[in-house]
Amino acid sequence: MERVLVSACLLGCRVRYSGSGARSGDPVLERWLREGRVVVLCPEVAGGLPVPRPPAEIRGGDGGAVLDGVARVVDRRGGDVTRHFLAGARLALRAARESGARVAVLKERSPSCGAGRIYDGGFTGGLREGDGVTAALLERNGVRVFGEGEVAQADRYLRGLEREGEEGML
Repeated sequence: MERVLVSACLLGCRVRYSGSGARSGDPVLERWLREGRVVVLCPEVAGGLPVPRPPAEIRGGDGGAVLDGVARVVDRRGGDVTRHFLAGARLALRAARESGARVAVLKERSPSCGAGRIYDGGFTGGLREGDGVTAALLERNGVRVFGEGEVAQADRYLRGLEREGEEGML
């Protein structure tokens, strides 16, 4: 059975910077939970950040640029929290590897989990193209990342992986 790494906040865990959750309620996520597929993780908390905490955004690029050492993650007060985001991303990758998860469903727009679009670094609510730190590290290591609005696509991808596995066993 294929496993799926899922942002803890999407399952209602109160781990977001504000101390809230962001429960998805998507029926596919609920089915995955019942099936025992879900590996739950909040990279920011795993990386050592408290709840609540000041909001953070990436300055100087996206998550890939942070991984490459050319961009930083800073909180609203100007504190550099890059090391926490990198540590959390590494722990998320370890969780994916240890569980065999080749698919992740992560919180959209997050400087950690965002896939495809993230906040622009100005703390104004503006968005830009790019991935968060965890999303970028997972993708670089072969884990396919989907945002919470793409759960149906993630489920199709997951089913395709399972079909490939079944065909390989014949």
